Amino acid sequence: MTTNVPVLPVAASTLVRASLALISLITHWLRSLARARRHRREAHALAGLDRRMLADIGITRADLRDAFSEPFWDDPTALLRERALERRLSRAVTGAKRRPTVASPFRQPETGRPARYTV
Repeated sequence: MTTNVPVLPVAASTLVRASLALISLITHWLRSLARARRHRREAHALAGLDRRMLADIGITRADLRDAFSEPFWDDPTALLRERALERRLSRAVTGAKRRPTVASPFRQPETGRPARYTV
């Protein structure tokens, strides 16, 4: 007695699954490439700003050079975001350290009035 095992449908479904996985991988790569290109374009727009505008954002020209020195597939705006957050946090920490905890002998008492009326 011989048994007929249908090989073609099993092979076809495996081939379909493999081709769909390949198409999914290629689609993922293309989306990553498009996202990297979009982020590069945004970083180039930031490079067109002057020094004062960059300082308002919290980045410098050196940060832009560092961001553009990374490979193409790395996101340059991620580095810029990290640098801006580091500066913002360090300013908050140093600002908290600068606040006097005790009253200075050379400081005028709080009056609750605007400074132009203070004598």
